[in-house]
Amino acid sequence: MPVIIDEVIISVEVSNQASGGAASAPAPSASDDKQVIIAECVERVLDILRQKKER
Repeated sequence: MPVIIDEVIISVEVSNQASGGAASAPAPSASDDKQVIIAECVERVLDILRQKKER
């Protein structure tokens, strides 16, 4: 019986522990770092879905 995934929800929380986790406006480079992390997560999820589809 095949499993069909209609929706995938990805939730990621990124915090900067080096700064003590203070809630301040992120620097522009922090935004770029978040985009890199999100892109890596999406790529991994897509790889997993491709592997499951091949089975």
